[in-house]
Amino acid sequence: MRYHDKLMIIDRRLLYVLSFNFTHLDIDHSRGFGIVTSKVKFVHEAVKLFEADTARQPYTPTLDSFVVSPGNARNVLAAFIHKAQKQLLIYDPLIADAEILRVLGERMKAGVEIRIIGQVNNRNPGLEVRNLSGLRLHTRTIIRDRRQAFVGSQSLRRAELDSRREVGLIVHEANAVSGLIRTFEADWERKQTEEQQRSQAKPRVSKRAVKALVKELSPLSPMVEEAVKQVTSDTQSASLNLKEMKETVKEAVQEAVRERVKEMVKESMEAS
Repeated sequence: MRYHDKLMIIDRRLLYVLSFNFTHLDIDHSRGFGIVTSKVKFVHEAVKLFEADTARQPYTPTLDSFVVSPGNARNVLAAFIHKAQKQLLIYDPLIADAEILRVLGERMKAGVEIRIIGQVNNRNPGLEVRNLSGLRLHTRTIIRDRRQAFVGSQSLRRAELDSRREVGLIVHEANAVSGLIRTFEADWERKQTEEQQRSQAKPRVSKRAVKALVKELSPLSPMVEEAVKQVTSDTQSASLNLKEMKETVKEAVQEAVRERVKEMVKESMEAS
C-alpha cells in the first residue's frame, strides 16, 4: 500500500502527526498544520501502527480519535461530520468521495453552516467553497462546532480514505482548536477581501475601445502626428541619428497612448 501519512514518534513519549512533508515547498510555501501530543493513548497507538507497518503485519485500529486509512478513516470521519450541529470549517485540496459529499449535503440541509477552503468535485451539493489565497493548500483539516478538530493527511476522497496509509488525529483541546479557527477565519477573510477589491477595481477598457484606440494610432492619426511634431520641436536643430529618432518618437507615442487610456478610463467611470 502507498503511504501518504506524516508521522514522527520521539522516544515513545512524543507524537507528531502532520499534514505536511519535510520539504521547503510544504513548510515555507504551503498551508499545513501539525498536532504535537504526549497523550499516552495517542503515542501507544502510533507505535502500534508503526511497528505493524515496518513488520508488514496487519494493523487493526482500536482508537476512534486516531484516524487511520484504510483502517477506520471512512467511518470515523463520516461520523465526525454527521455529528456537526452548527458549523463545519474544512480545509481540503479536493473533496470527492460520494458518501462524504452526501453526509455534507445532509448537514447543510439540516442548517449546519459549512465553509470549505479548497475544492469540491462536480458533485458539489451547493457547498460554499473558496480557494486558498497566497499559499499552496496542503492540509486536511475539519473543525466541528468550534470545539473539536481533525488534522491529518487524508483528503475526503476515495483513494485517501480506502487505499493509502494515512494518519490523522481528532483533538478537543481548546488552545489547539482555537488556533485552527483563527487561521481558517483569516484565510477565509483574506480571500473575501481580494474578491471585494477586484469587484471595486476601476472599470476595464473594453475590447471595442482598444480596437478603436489601435485605429486611432494609425500612422496618419492626429495623435501620432502630434507626437512627432512634439519631438521635432523639442529637438529643434539638434542632430539625431535614425536609432535615436525611433526611440524618441516611440517614447512620445507611448506617453500619448498612456494619456489617451487614462481619458478612456475616466470616461468609462463617468458613464457608469
